[in-house]
Amino acid sequence: MQYTNGLLIKKLRENRRLTQAELAGLIHVSPKTVSKWETGVSQS
Repeated sequence: MQYTNGLLIKKLRENRRLTQAELAGLIHVSPKTVSKWETGVSQS
């Protein structure tokens, strides 16, 4: 289930033409955190 959520995050981000760094800045997390969410490495 967590991988599906990561794919959804990535799809929505890409639909808005945002980089991981841009999304991270908007939601006040590190780009590394966004990457981990998208790849399913981190569940939080």
